[in-house]
Amino acid sequence: MTSPARRVWVVDDDRAVRFVLATALSEAGYDVSGFDSAQAVHEALLRRAAPDLLFTDVRMPGDSGLQLLDALKQAHPQLPVVVMSAYTDVASTAGAFRGGAQEFLSKPFDLDEAVALAARVLGDREPAPAGPGEPVESMDAGADDALVGDTPQMRQLFRAIGRLAQAPVAVLVTGETGTGKELVARALHRESPRASRPFVALNTAAIPAELLESELFGHEAGAFTGAARRHVGRFEQADGGTLFLDEIGDMPASLQTRLLRVLAEDEFFRVGGRELIRVDVRVIAATHQDLEALVAQGRFRADLLHRLDVVRLRLPPLRERRDDVPRLAERFLQAAAAKLDAPAKRLGRAALQRLAAYDWPGNVRELQNLCWRLAALAPSERITVQDLDALLPAQSGLARASEAAPGEATHWEDALRAWADLRLRAGDADLHAQARERLDRVLLETALAQTGGRRAEAAVRLGVGRNTLTRKLGARGRRG
Repeated sequence: MTSPARRVWVVDDDRAVRFVLATALSEAGYDVSGFDSAQAVHEALLRRAAPDLLFTDVRMPGDSGLQLLDALKQAHPQLPVVVMSAYTDVASTAGAFRGGAQEFLSKPFDLDEAVALAARVLGDREPAPAGPGEPVESMDAGADDALVGDTPQMRQLFRAIGRLAQAPVAVLVTGETGTGKELVARALHRESPRASRPFVALNTAAIPAELLESELFGHEAGAFTGAARRHVGRFEQADGGTLFLDEIGDMPASLQTRLLRVLAEDEFFRVGGRELIRVDVRVIAATHQDLEALVAQGRFRADLLHRLDVVRLRLPPLRERRDDVPRLAERFLQAAAAKLDAPAKRLGRAALQRLAAYDWPGNVRELQNLCWRLAALAPSERITVQDLDALLPAQSGLARASEAAPGEATHWEDALRAWADLRLRAGDADLHAQARERLDRVLLETALAQTGGRRAEAAVRLGVGRNTLTRKLGARGRRG
């Protein structure tokens, strides 16, 4: 005897969406019913048994899809619900999972993907890897929040954040410098049950090794020379909330052992203290390094990596999601205009093409810094290629090089070679001095951006003396 078809309900006020999704599901063998509102679903449940699966849109007349989800979970807690939306961000994605959604499907969606999703849910299979969502700017995000994008990589990241925000597990965020790892950590905290408690961030690479232990765990008065009074460390500050440890790969070996114990026991002693301090902290770590390679080299504890790496999120470099560059640039230019109390400037088509052709070694942070300079220095409201060349010759030279030799300028040496060839063909003189000046400027600006303008730390990161750094900055200021 053939078993009856599984029953699927599709709820969407858009008749076209209801029709195409219902048709695809029906062709796959499901018994499908369509509804145009949450009210229609409630009325149907008075006459009929609950379906095996329900797809619902978020924005509808009357009760929203999230309100429908809440009501269904109270009356039919075992009913799997897939939430659909064309207007999603981290907050709404997290809200759907927090409300009990089984999955999140972004509009416009691929029909084959939707049918496969229904099969996974109804077949009680293992959840598939996070698929496309369509994140847009969070309405409560800060003006400089760069955690936005429309590319598949970012859609997958947004959906993963929405799901993981509810799970009390450690997360390791990986990605190149400037990709926005702290933004991911903040989003995980903001959408979690710990949101009302502190979010505390610490860059372990920015603190001298001899001070890092005190920063993490605090110290008692008299614990060491200069410790005049008790200091509460970051773990205590983050009690009940989230502690974000950036550049965890740079943590000294001696502190790795102590951190492992805290993660395992949720307790520690302050430096020089005898009182056992107990805390409830979710730790999110981040790194741009290959921690597995550091473990193989004996520079990072394998057991600590396992403790931190319960779930791993990878942020793609900007060169892997070039289609997000225009949107990010617009976002940064608007934020800069708000800070400068000036009309927002816009990038012309040719300027956007130039930016999209660039490899962005500094990732989103580099694009953000560039947009702030353009907002302050570009002479008109429409930014042209000439503005890029005049205000940012180093970046525009690299971009021209990538256009002149597509597929070849994949490393900075190749880009430099192509740039030099162009300038020599143009008859430029004193090319060596120009190249050195631009190299110094890029290195100095990037180091200062990463260290928040702290010159001493920037000098250490670059491997030059502070006096050398100050002299070069002074020379740059006199030329400007």
